[in-house]
Amino acid sequence: MREELPAVVRERMAEIWPAGTWGSALTSDEFAVIRSVGFEPVGQVFGAAVYGAGSASGSSCPGTTGSSGDATQGRPVISVSGQGGLGSFGPLVQAMNQARHTAINRMTAECAALGGHGVVGVRLSRGSFVLGGLEFNAIGTAVRAPGAAHGPRAPFTSGLSGQDFAKLIMTGWVPAGLVLGISIGSRHDDRVTTRQTRWRAGNAEVAGWTELVVQSRRDARGQLESDVRRLGAEGVVIATMQMRVRERECPVQLGRHDHIVEATLIGTAIARFSPARQPGGGPALAIMPLDPQRRQAARIRI
Repeated sequence: MREELPAVVRERMAEIWPAGTWGSALTSDEFAVIRSVGFEPVGQVFGAAVYGAGSASGSSCPGTTGSSGDATQGRPVISVSGQGGLGSFGPLVQAMNQARHTAINRMTAECAALGGHGVVGVRLSRGSFVLGGLEFNAIGTAVRAPGAAHGPRAPFTSGLSGQDFAKLIMTGWVPAGLVLGISIGSRHDDRVTTRQTRWRAGNAEVAGWTELVVQSRRDARGQLESDVRRLGAEGVVIATMQMRVRERECPVQLGRHDHIVEATLIGTAIARFSPARQPGGGPALAIMPLDPQRRQAARIRI
């Protein structure tokens, strides 16, 4: 989906076109290697979105529905955003995904306005906005392949560096787009967890927290795979794996706590555009030991 350019961006594009110059976030090495595979930069592109971030789980808690207030049917409950349920942060994750995609769409709209075929070296960032809410940014360098026609599809996006983008092209693959996997899981600290975290418990695994991390990561990976399928790609190169953990006062039980885990995966979905090279088809690699003593020993053996 093509994003309509805001008025301020249209004004910036109008200044760039007559000047005949372009900006870039590439290093000199990235610039050279991108040129070597038939692409050239056409300008630095940017997209942003600011979203209000209220509490998406209300006053619910996933582990306080049992009769004891510690578990449901004898087992502590973990709620992850991708599965919904009591205390789920699903609406918040949907808003975060929408904000990121809005920033990416605005960045690709700038790329299309400059005549680019795609954006490389994309960096996504999230931060607090001074007036409240969260600010999502996407910045990269628009590139084009001279002589190639522009199709109906939106420009591709890639979080790969210039060098990795060139390697991808040389091996018969092309980026299909940035993909995201975000999950927020929450768990109420039941009596078992409270006992395991007391200082007298010693060095031992806190099984409930381990399960919370595992389920949140699994849910984030599932969201990432869904994004890859949405683009019709064959695989994904993961660039960023992040996890944030925080504690909050339980909104239901006074004096008790919940733990919240936010797992984020960001990568570049890829698709094949030519047959893979046969093994052994390229030139042999020369391998030289860098350690002086090993080089000397090799010369003696020869």
